[in-house]
Amino acid sequence: MNTLFAQPCAIIDLETTGGNIARDRITEVGVVLIDGERVERLSWLVNPGQPIPPFIENMTGISNEMVAGAPPFSELADELLATLRGRLLLAHNARFDYGFLRNEFRRHGLRFQARALCTVKLSRRLYPQHFKHSLDSLIARHGIEMPERHRALADAEAVYRFLQIAVAELGRDKVEHEAAQLLSQPAELSSLPAELQQQVEDMPDSAGVYAMFGEDGRALYIGRATNLYRKALGHFAERKPGHKSHEVRIDEPVARVEWRESLSEFGARLLELQWLGRWQPVHNPRARMMGEVCTLQLQAGDDAFARPVPVSARDIDFTRTADLYGLFRHAREARKALAQIALAQGLCQSVLGVEQVTSRKGAPCAAYRIRRCRGACVGDEGADSHNARLLAALQRLKVKPWPFEGAVAVAERDEVCGDVVEHLFDRWCYLGSRRNGGALEGEPAFDLDYYKLLESELRKPDRDVSPQ
Repeated sequence: MNTLFAQPCAIIDLETTGGNIARDRITEVGVVLIDGERVERLSWLVNPGQPIPPFIENMTGISNEMVAGAPPFSELADELLATLRGRLLLAHNARFDYGFLRNEFRRHGLRFQARALCTVKLSRRLYPQHFKHSLDSLIARHGIEMPERHRALADAEAVYRFLQIAVAELGRDKVEHEAAQLLSQPAELSSLPAELQQQVEDMPDSAGVYAMFGEDGRALYIGRATNLYRKALGHFAERKPGHKSHEVRIDEPVARVEWRESLSEFGARLLELQWLGRWQPVHNPRARMMGEVCTLQLQAGDDAFARPVPVSARDIDFTRTADLYGLFRHAREARKALAQIALAQGLCQSVLGVEQVTSRKGAPCAAYRIRRCRGACVGDEGADSHNARLLAALQRLKVKPWPFEGAVAVAERDEVCGDVVEHLFDRWCYLGSRRNGGALEGEPAFDLDYYKLLESELRKPDRDVSPQ
């Protein structure tokens, strides 16, 4: 181990009130300090200044009573910073521990920066034949004895023992080489301005929505991610020849990044729609179509034949009008859908207005000539029969009526911290969102995407919906 730890190292583990890097706080710090052959172990309980959720208490064994008399992080900050300064930081999922530490130091006006080596990544490189590399998996696989799992110092000690075992099993050179490869990997953020680097580094490893803005303040791109930090890195990563990436490449200079976490996929998709509609980012073609929605409404002609006519949401209130069929981005899309229905059901495209017949009245439509129309255009089928078949064909497109008496709230809950976010809707219209019963935020909107999102959510058996 001497060569690997020729530089001073600190194996660190934290226990916290939850997994949210912005809202949760540290409850315990455990550190294994390595200086050549000298190894020192330190541990501190920390008063987080907020309740420890029962779920976390059961997992770690750290109770509110245990930390009640412990010092807050502010009293430990100077000592801990001096202990860690100048050391290589090692941790299992280093980004989690490093991010929590840096945020805590920043809250107290202290800057903490260190090179970090993630032992999850190191384990993957050292033992690629194994699928799982969580600390529990390493403990079980390598037979590491752990009397106090999920206590900070015990978990840091487990990482230290894993490194010792890896050297014994694979050789010092192998462990040295793989660790060096991880530490020398080019950083995607190295070419970015310092302020932007910091903004991206501050993004959490959690779900949410992010927006990238140009130097002139315009929104360049808005995206949704299960891991905000990793998704943002993908936009800046150097593209190697032959490498395929699903991330949009932003060639214009990015000046700043804004992000917001969400408690569920529903909340993230809803927030993404809000931001797309608000900022109209230049690299999101979808944003340019938002707000444009039309439907088919039956209108009776002088000849008693019913005709579905495209109507826009700008002209009628879709949420309060009965017997509407389909939601489409524009009239062209509505007419295309109607043409497909007519062809499949043998309806007359001329009568329906899909095909414009330029010859004399009563001339057969093109579908009639190929026996795909029953002849409403030439008088072979009457209006009653044609109308009945049209209505039957349109039923699958019928816009669903609002299934509630009034407004409802679709709730998402954080089981760890207990936060509740409610998203209010009425007649398929989004009204706004509120956190923990606070003020309603967000811009009221009705759009095809909002309708599809809510309709899909309401079909889930475990949905959390309450009347307002």
